[in-house]
Amino acid sequence: MVEPEERPSVAGQRLGAPESMGISTLEPGQRPPVMPPGRQVSIRVQMLDDATEVFNVSNRASGKALFDLVCSHLNLIEGDYFGLEFQDHRKMTVWLDLLKPILKQIRRPKNTILRFVVKFFPPDHTQLLEELTRYLFALQIKHDLACGRLTCNESSAAQLVSHIVQSEIGDFDEVQCKQHLLHNKYIPDQDVLMDRIMEYHQNHIGQTPAISDYELLEIARKLEMYGVRLHPAKDREGTKLNLAVAHSGVLVFQGHTKINSFNWAKVRKLSFKRKRFLIKLRDLNQSNCQDTLEFMMGSRDCCKVFWKICVEYHAFFRLLEEPKPKPKPVLFTRGSSFRFSGRTQRQVIDYVKDSEYKKVPFERKHSKIQSNSGPPSFTPKLGAVDHGEKIACASGHQVDSPHHTQVTVENPSLQRFTGSLTSQTNGCRNGTLDETDARLKPSPSKQQAEHLSTGPVTSSESPSAVRVMVNGQKQSLSLGQSPDGRQPSPLTSPLLTDGGYVRTDDEDEVRRKRFPTDRAYFIAKELLTTERTFLKDLEVITVHFQTFVGKDEAMPQSLKNLIFANFEPVYKFHESFLKDMEQRLAQWEGRSNAHIKGDYQRVGDVMLTNIQGLKLLTPHLQKHSEALLELERTCRSSRKLEAFCRDFELQKVCYLPLNIFFLRALHRLMHYKQILERLCKHYPPTHEDFRDSRAALADVSEMVVQLHGTLIKMENFQKLLELEKDLVGMHLATPGREFIRLGCLSKLSGKGLQQRMFFLFNDVLMYTSRGMTPSNQFKVHGQFPLYGMTIRESEDEWGVPHSFTLSGQRQSVVVAASSASEMKKWVEDIKMAIELADVCNGSSAEILSSSFTDSKFPEESSADQESEDDLSASRTSLERQSPHRGNTTVHVCWHRNTSVSMVDFSVALENQLSGNLLRKFKNSNGWQKLWVVFTNFSLFFYKTHQDEYPLASLPLLGYSITIPSESENIHKDYVFKLHFKSHVYYFRSESEYTFERWMEVIRSATCSSSQMRTSRKEPHIY
Repeated sequence: MVEPEERPSVAGQRLGAPESMGISTLEPGQRPPVMPPGRQVSIRVQMLDDATEVFNVSNRASGKALFDLVCSHLNLIEGDYFGLEFQDHRKMTVWLDLLKPILKQIRRPKNTILRFVVKFFPPDHTQLLEELTRYLFALQIKHDLACGRLTCNESSAAQLVSHIVQSEIGDFDEVQCKQHLLHNKYIPDQDVLMDRIMEYHQNHIGQTPAISDYELLEIARKLEMYGVRLHPAKDREGTKLNLAVAHSGVLVFQGHTKINSFNWAKVRKLSFKRKRFLIKLRDLNQSNCQDTLEFMMGSRDCCKVFWKICVEYHAFFRLLEEPKPKPKPVLFTRGSSFRFSGRTQRQVIDYVKDSEYKKVPFERKHSKIQSNSGPPSFTPKLGAVDHGEKIACASGHQVDSPHHTQVTVENPSLQRFTGSLTSQTNGCRNGTLDETDARLKPSPSKQQAEHLSTGPVTSSESPSAVRVMVNGQKQSLSLGQSPDGRQPSPLTSPLLTDGGYVRTDDEDEVRRKRFPTDRAYFIAKELLTTERTFLKDLEVITVHFQTFVGKDEAMPQSLKNLIFANFEPVYKFHESFLKDMEQRLAQWEGRSNAHIKGDYQRVGDVMLTNIQGLKLLTPHLQKHSEALLELERTCRSSRKLEAFCRDFELQKVCYLPLNIFFLRALHRLMHYKQILERLCKHYPPTHEDFRDSRAALADVSEMVVQLHGTLIKMENFQKLLELEKDLVGMHLATPGREFIRLGCLSKLSGKGLQQRMFFLFNDVLMYTSRGMTPSNQFKVHGQFPLYGMTIRESEDEWGVPHSFTLSGQRQSVVVAASSASEMKKWVEDIKMAIELADVCNGSSAEILSSSFTDSKFPEESSADQESEDDLSASRTSLERQSPHRGNTTVHVCWHRNTSVSMVDFSVALENQLSGNLLRKFKNSNGWQKLWVVFTNFSLFFYKTHQDEYPLASLPLLGYSITIPSESENIHKDYVFKLHFKSHVYYFRSESEYTFERWMEVIRSATCSSSQMRTSRKEPHIY
């Protein structure tokens, strides 16, 4: 079989590009700049698919204008990874300078062809957020393979070619595959590897071109020569070498073997002098280490070309924003004025995450599979997932994709439904609705732990797969996979989209008028809805954890008795209490056979009876904290039990850290007290329900006072245990330690301001960065004992806004907050912690000081890891995923650049709320009914209150809550708006009371407490 004839390609028609100018990649959201006046010059550009395009530009136009035209022609958003290269008059391959006029760089434009190629190769292809970008990278890999630039072993070469073939001809057919390989040469020695290529190709059945691109890049990025462009050089002894530059720094090769590398963190300065290329290293206090390395290159021009690309690589991967131009000297110039022009990688990622642009389909020129460039008959978010495919969930473990019921799109009754299909991946635990990560594309066959995922939907509730044509192949469309493998936002699932389970406004008004409007009724209803959620939380321990533990003998029998013997009586009591509440609310609403409604329009009597019964269970409640302590002690002594509990936390029902559920019964007493206080405040003293409500409040207040001290200690202990899981190799739960605050600050170092996660305790301040561990845990870089520490504002001293200096006994550090309010919180908390530390015994403080200083992690000694952390803050290589909760508060604070205190944690746990809300997206029309639970700084979304686990979650840190303005055309009552950057959600409650309550509890999560709780200076002994 031969290749079909190539059609002539004209600018503006390739890759399915519309006639519009698209989006400029260097000026986000803007059309390409207007060309300066002057005669038109035709410039030929060869694309990565070997097509040649002609662009007409002004003879005064800069390189940036041409590059913008090319990116706009391709509708390429992430164009900053690419560049235009050409051969200059010296026959040297150079990059087109975006700041200089084109005709000053290209002397004979009619005889010059520029090549549009990949310029910056990121370390992890998951940082490429668009399918089109990954397709162009795949074309670059294909070209590098064919020309011998990307060398690898035979096995890797065969795998790479097999994915290319799958992308171009589709599923394996022996005759077709063999003919295709005979007519197309992808690697120099392809004939020898033909059998192995075909063997690998057989394993890719059902794989779409988008998946093939992804897998191709997954293999290529691990190769030593991935993205390497060799520049010949010699060392001082005259040995022939090759220099190259990568995201991590400068590399040295002998032949095609890497023999050395100089990480950016080690490099102090790069320069060249005539033919000599100089690398000045930082002083690492090693006398046997050269300070300056020297390499001889072919000419001064060769040196300058390599130096320029080094400058650009360093700026693109290491800087947060484009460097500012240097001021022009008045008299004399010294050195080169060259600088990097364009967005840095961090700016590109942030722009794509925050942008809301319409995705334009494109054509794969070499693919014989039916293109996806035509207008689809259903929403483009639909995609293909092969049956039996392994899907890595948000928790990191893998499950088999089940066989779904097959339906056809041709059925008219399903046309409307398939238009809104996006799904939950079966077997995945609850995910997060973190929009800052929503545009990061996971593998089509795997999902990243940090990115969005949702829970399963059973086929009995809604159709879960559709048989359609995708890329010319019949595919089973599992709900939620897009053709490019992108997992959609959890709030665009069938349960959360306009297409399903939407109650009309008329029905809603009728229902609202039928129910009571008394404020006491809505207070009682809040008690009912939160009781339903509380009982589900108790089931996590009494039902699911108990069943899970019964599968193995990892837990000692004595520990089982301690836990379940004290939780089951509480669970049975609240099960009966919930039935009483449901019956009373049914009578209150008039939905029962009771004829005298007045006797049942109250709730104080039910509360009084049950609170008195709950007081008898106080000994069991006191044992809950003891059970948590004993479980932790046993886990520390038994690796098997520790792994067992960690596996349970990955179950869908365990939507919060396991140890939080051990404190739920104590938190519930706080909820009862708050609800009864609102009820007593509402009732006049003459109301028939006032006496019972006040008596119930007195009883529950007595229980709260009795157990509150235990709750405060256990909340701190639980938070220390939770933080241990996010830090590498740290044991935090030590006697006397109290957690105070965590959050992001920028640390000032020789490399500028660098994002760090700080953890403040009553004895020490730690700073960390997100490491390269399989679970993206945070690596501790330094620890400062608080004893003897001083703090002062230093904005004027360093010229950095919101900065302050922390001076310890042996070291100092300058940090900057993101805002004045964040700085105020940190300064207040650190001063308070220093006062507490000074009160402690001096001897213990000295021990802490010496131990922490000895165990300090200087950044210079871990330069390689430091560089990787800075470079790949969002790096989530799928091959390194391990079971770990990726939506913890620490990770949310890292991504949202904010902080929270222990007071905030306590308020968020004590302000739990649940109930039905109607939700609307910014650009949608209908309102959708959801069961929503607020706890632990997040909203968790369910279809109904009977669901065992949430379908999705939305961390609220960093969000703002407001009331919609008139211009937003939300003409409904009781609507509040949640927004973060460009992400907007509207929620609608059923009454003024519920509206006020949702506003109150969400503000407690989005706005940190300004007043600290009374300092607890007594150390907590566990």
